[in-house]
Amino acid sequence: MTAQDQAQIVTFRLGDDLFAADIFSVERVLRYAPPTPIPNVPDWIAGVLDYRGRVVPVLDLRRRFEMPSREPVAETRTLVFVANGQWIAAVVDAVLEVASVDPSRLAPPPPLFRGLAGEYLRGLVRHGTRLVIYLDVARLLSSTDRLQIEHAAEAEAVGRG
Repeated sequence: MTAQDQAQIVTFRLGDDLFAADIFSVERVLRYAPPTPIPNVPDWIAGVLDYRGRVVPVLDLRRRFEMPSREPVAETRTLVFVANGQWIAAVVDAVLEVASVDPSRLAPPPPLFRGLAGEYLRGLVRHGTRLVIYLDVARLLSSTDRLQIEHAAEAEAVGRG
């Protein structure tokens, strides 16, 4: 197998679980800074941040995946993803590494990942001795979710102005 046959992933941690995203879907890794909260959005939307002059929604992946909340620590990061040509950000416990994986070793999500959580998964991939949950970042935020966030952010800006 050649290096060209390998997929590059960015691995990150939420609690004890390992997750990954395709390297081409990761725009930037930022040190955590609290996002600007906006009202009237789902609780898994932590708020918005200003990234390169654009308002970017910030997802709390712990809440999105129904995991217990945790206060940010020194390793907490915000990943900026490119999803369907737009940026979305996500708070993660830590970013671990960029790794190469054999795409043929990607297994479909098992049946226990049905419903909401299963929608976001490309599958599972073995990395070393661990199984990594490989996310489909384009599906983390629907167009309906994005519209709701944009309207809430606009209403908040008008209310402050």
